[in-house]
Amino acid sequence: QLVESGGGLVQPGRSLRLSCAASGLTSDYFAIAWFRQAPQRERTGISCIRNADGNVYYADSAEGRFTISRDKGKNIVYLEINNLKPEDTADYYCAATTTPTTTSQASCTFWNYDDWGQGTQVTVSA
Repeated sequence: QLVESGGGLVQPGRSLRLSCAASGLTSDYFAIAWFRQAPQRERTGISCIRNADGNVYYADSAEGRFTISRDKGKNIVYLEINNLKPEDTADYYCAATTTPTTTSQASCTFWNYDDWGQGTQVTVSA
C-alpha cells in the first residue's frame, strides 16, 4: 500500500514536503512516481524515482521547484515543493509500477502505474 501525507493549506512562497510511505511493496517494483490532479484537470506526472539505483526524472512542468527523494530503508519517497504557487493547488498522489519503462531521456516514466495511494490535498492560498 501507498499512503501519502504532508498536504495541507500553505501560503504562496512557502515550501512543503510530501511523503509517500510504501509499506508492503516488494523489491520488485520498478519505480515510484508523484502525480497531481488539480480541480477539473487531468492527472499529470511530476517526478519519478527508480528503485534499483535511485535515478530520477522530472516532467518539464516541474520547473525546478520540485525535488523527489527517498529513504530506502524506511521505504518512503518524498516530494519537496518549493516556492509554492496557487496553481500548485491539487491532490497529490504517489504510485508504484512493476513495469520497467524507460526512454532514451528518462530512467523512469509516468506510464503503467498500477498501485496508487489515496492522495493528499495541497491548497496554496494566502
